[in-house]
Amino acid sequence: MLSAEKPRAERGPTPSLNVGREARRWRQSRGLTLAQVGERSGLNVGYLSQIENDKAVPSLEALASIAAALDVPPAWLLLDSHTPPRVVVLADRPRRDAPGGAAVTEVDAGTSRDVCILEVSVPPGHSTGVHAHQGDEHHLILAGRWRMTQGEHEYELGPGDYIAWDPTVPHDVENVGDDDGRILVIYPRHSRRTAEAADRPRS
Repeated sequence: MLSAEKPRAERGPTPSLNVGREARRWRQSRGLTLAQVGERSGLNVGYLSQIENDKAVPSLEALASIAAALDVPPAWLLLDSHTPPRVVVLADRPRRDAPGGAAVTEVDAGTSRDVCILEVSVPPGHSTGVHAHQGDEHHLILAGRWRMTQGEHEYELGPGDYIAWDPTVPHDVENVGDDDGRILVIYPRHSRRTAEAADRPRS
């Protein structure tokens, strides 16, 4: 038996498009009055005022008309409805110590849905050891001298250098400099074994 539809009072909040702030900001940045936007869009000034004060939700047609009057893409008026930027300050990075004096911090602190970004610090003479895992892997050298080895391919890289490889092929990353080395490692979020490999430096 089909259940009856819930009364409106029992339903969750109805999502809305909050375009007022962006519409007002773009109108003011263009040096336009509500009356001028009304002339360009064909919309009533009172209606435009209600939209800017989030007392009215524009239809898609009205949204497109306002965007055209302001000379911006319609999507720009929806920015206030989007998820705000994610910020992770240095002090809030998850950090763990690894064998051999290495340290691993998760730059994105798990906020990124698609990639994991690690900063790995390794003392001189240590490496991750030969390992393999799934997912593309990218490296950006931040400090020190590093020997990147994969099969018959071997590269010695320094600060600012970048390398990417197919990590399903066994590879090794070694700090061959005289000082602590730092490297940025980026890989798909689901490929957690990279972080585990970074915990296994060897002399």
